[in-house]
Amino acid sequence: MTQAAQHPEATSELFGRHDVDGDQMEREERSALRRVGDLGQGLSSELEDVSEVEYRRLRLERVVLAGVWSGADGTVADAENSLRELGALAATAGSSVLDGVLQRRLNPDPSTWLGQGKAAELRGIVAEVGADTVIADGELSPSQRRGLEDVVKVKVIDRTALILDIFAQHAKSKEGKAQVELAQLEYLLPRLRGWGESMSRQAGGRVAGGEGIGSRGPGETKIELDRRRIRTRMAKLRREIKAMKPARETRRASRRRGRVPSVAIAGYTNAGKSSLLNRLTGAGVLVEDALFATLDPTIRRAQTPDGRDMTLADTVGFVRRLPTQLVEAFRSTLEEVGDADVLVHVVDASDPDPEGQIAAVRTVLGELGLWGSGRTAEVTAALGHDLVELVVLNKADAADPEVLTRLQRREPGSVVVSARTGAGIEELRERVGELLPRPDVRVDVLVPYERGDLLSRAHTAGEVDAVEHTAEGTRLHARVGPDLAAELEAASAVAETGAPR
Repeated sequence: MTQAAQHPEATSELFGRHDVDGDQMEREERSALRRVGDLGQGLSSELEDVSEVEYRRLRLERVVLAGVWSGADGTVADAENSLRELGALAATAGSSVLDGVLQRRLNPDPSTWLGQGKAAELRGIVAEVGADTVIADGELSPSQRRGLEDVVKVKVIDRTALILDIFAQHAKSKEGKAQVELAQLEYLLPRLRGWGESMSRQAGGRVAGGEGIGSRGPGETKIELDRRRIRTRMAKLRREIKAMKPARETRRASRRRGRVPSVAIAGYTNAGKSSLLNRLTGAGVLVEDALFATLDPTIRRAQTPDGRDMTLADTVGFVRRLPTQLVEAFRSTLEEVGDADVLVHVVDASDPDPEGQIAAVRTVLGELGLWGSGRTAEVTAALGHDLVELVVLNKADAADPEVLTRLQRREPGSVVVSARTGAGIEELRERVGELLPRPDVRVDVLVPYERGDLLSRAHTAGEVDAVEHTAEGTRLHARVGPDLAAELEAASAVAETGAPR
């Protein structure tokens, strides 16, 4: 058991104080490196079954988590939650989390992030538990990563690299893989590190790179060659992603022409979005208790309680401090949110910080121009309406009733559900049906019998008031969208004039 766990009263006394003098902290707080390996639900994913130890050593990296808390970014509880989330991310990536430490200091050290003394202490912890990787709960500069790595003597990665690795494991579609690779290369480019003579070795022709004369400039170093290759690959990926855009736009344009109302399911990662989609549509989408189990959007058809067709799109989840590279790379994936009529914002009500989840999702959507004040006028004009948000408080079966009450007060009109048990799903269907736009064009038309397709679309995409069958065709009284109304009027004009059809 860690020292912090043996003396919880001393730990709480040390980290619970906020008495500072100007910009100076108490000496104990500034020098403290807090062990948080078994706080709350615990960070450790150490296997209990001894028979599995060798398998774990072969297949999984053994990691120690490290965090820096300045006090300016929230409370110590927020910092602990962030470190626990990092532990869940590490477990999703296939690592075994052995321990976690949290240091309080005003600013990260510019050379080693934790500071020289505390980095040396971390090296002792790494050696003690037998870890081979340290994961930092933040984004390290290239010099900070190198500096910390030189001290702890094992591989060091940061939060951004970890998330990129998870995305690389889970991307399935061609576009998703291209977006992940582009994000990885953008992250890697400024962090290339040469070893030994490779930083300074210069040679022309085939000597260094094996590329032949004309492939690179004479005297180009190996690291320069690597950078040029990365930039070339990035340019190719951008062209490929751009070439995939017309197909996406064609599919969305087809849905718009049919005026099928659309619902986008968005939210924090592992909030239960895919489980909710399965409940609403029976889609059979992968459901896994892991972060970022869904990367490629899944679109399924469903019906409102009053029989109207709609589409539901399951999108990639969010996390706090989502890497900038991924926000940009997955803009196309999240375009489904911008085109939706209703945004079903799924929140894990059993999470220690559900309000933080809500804020993180809205921040990223705003940065993408899809939500709130960040939503562009072009998007709104193209759709003809604003995006309507419906907050869904999921995992009610595992949530604290007091937390649910607090969230309902904070988010008026929210719906409480449990995708696992099915509680509240019917109420959610009703609310979604109420929020979806209704067809606003009234038609009284004669539909020829050979145009049964138009009659079928009126039933699925519109609201039919009355149907009367005559010798010339079907008399239809309904409310439909403007595109379908124009097609019905044209067909009716042909039928009523007796013109050849």
